[in-house]
Amino acid sequence: MSNQHTSRLSLFTSLLRQSLRGDEHDYTQGSIRQAIILLAIPMILELSLESVFAVVDMFFVGKLGSNAIQTVGLTESVIAIIYTLGMGLGMGTTAVVARRIGEKNPDAAAHAGAQAILVSLLITIVISITGFVYAPDILKLMKAAPEVVREGEVFTRIMLSGSLVIILLFLINGIFRGAGDAAIAMRSLWIASGINIILCPTLINGYGPFPELGLKGAAIATTIGRGIGVLYQCYHLFGRKGVIKIKMIHFNWDWPLIRSIVKVSWPAVAQFFIASGSWIILTRLVAELGGKDASSGYQIALRNAVFFILPAWGLSNAAATLVGQNLGAKQPERASKSVLLTAKYNAVFMSGVMLLFVLFASPIISIFTKDNAVQNVGRIALQIIGTGYIFYGIGMVMIQALNGAGDTRTPTWIHFVGFWLFQIPLAYFMAKTLNWGPIGVFIAIPVAETAIAIAAWIFFKKGKWKKVIV
Repeated sequence: MSNQHTSRLSLFTSLLRQSLRGDEHDYTQGSIRQAIILLAIPMILELSLESVFAVVDMFFVGKLGSNAIQTVGLTESVIAIIYTLGMGLGMGTTAVVARRIGEKNPDAAAHAGAQAILVSLLITIVISITGFVYAPDILKLMKAAPEVVREGEVFTRIMLSGSLVIILLFLINGIFRGAGDAAIAMRSLWIASGINIILCPTLINGYGPFPELGLKGAAIATTIGRGIGVLYQCYHLFGRKGVIKIKMIHFNWDWPLIRSIVKVSWPAVAQFFIASGSWIILTRLVAELGGKDASSGYQIALRNAVFFILPAWGLSNAAATLVGQNLGAKQPERASKSVLLTAKYNAVFMSGVMLLFVLFASPIISIFTKDNAVQNVGRIALQIIGTGYIFYGIGMVMIQALNGAGDTRTPTWIHFVGFWLFQIPLAYFMAKTLNWGPIGVFIAIPVAETAIAIAAWIFFKKGKWKKVIV
């Protein structure tokens, strides 16, 4: 090996260790490539573990039969709304915190994080009570079969009641990401996912002193795992180390700051809600047209799609942090260069995923179910969805760059037009008018995502995001 290659490997190894340790770093100075690596590695690993979370649940629940698979899939479709709130609040908070860190004002960043937590606590009280009371009705609304409602009611009730830990996990990690503390965000997801991986089979099957809880055990394992992840976050958030140090005084109500955070966050919430709402409608359409087998196969395909989308989303989050901090430091051109380089890396990664899904869909789906009918639908769905992965990769970086700048309104309009005015009508047209059934729904997904990526690229290149004040 040449000295040049040895030097590059040594540098990458050093950066890898630094990123995993969570050493403080000024992302507004020095090499952009190194800044991306330092932020992206823990962010990719963070969301890789979140994707493992989803796949592990489906793997063990898949052993319980198609009713259990459909229950988890339909419940997750609804919980996507809770993810939406957490991700939207987290994105708005990331933009504000990153801007304050770029301005070299960590106390103001901590104050913004504390105010965002107060907002999230108020929201989750309403969601948890509603989910606990109306769990069976929610499953019926999603067109679940009567036996699925009977078997899945407890699972849905536990998952929706635990919305507090879901939102806090996303929100607090948004605070850490904005501050550039990506390693802490990563470790919190590692802890949450690790505990879920251990508890899920234990509580479902009843190993050792634990009773066999079946589907209910999966919900308990997931909620406990996320809860412990949140406790770990709080330990560091209120500790004495790191860039962000939240104190009790930061929780004094600051209505002007709350309005500012909400102003940035609500379009981000709407943005994710639009995407999640489209997902729910497509899920319902597949269940309506294809029945239980099609719904189960589609859910397995989606879990695998998410498994690889989330790491790419982690790389996109690095772009959001770099944009926010560099705009705070009055360096818009450095922010722009960071986004373009991140998009290049994400496109390369997603190209590999596309080939994996197109060529190896059958063996991937067969890991999760032995039902031939479910396997067939899952294989077709994964292959079709996988064809758009290069555009997914580029589009999510552009969207996150705009969000990181605090321009959350533009991605919201892109999502509204792309999902609600294009994807949903296209899915209905191909599925019902052309009589293609669930396959029409599957085709609508990569077509719409490609259009969204192109629109996001156009708006990013216009550069209006560089002038947004947060």
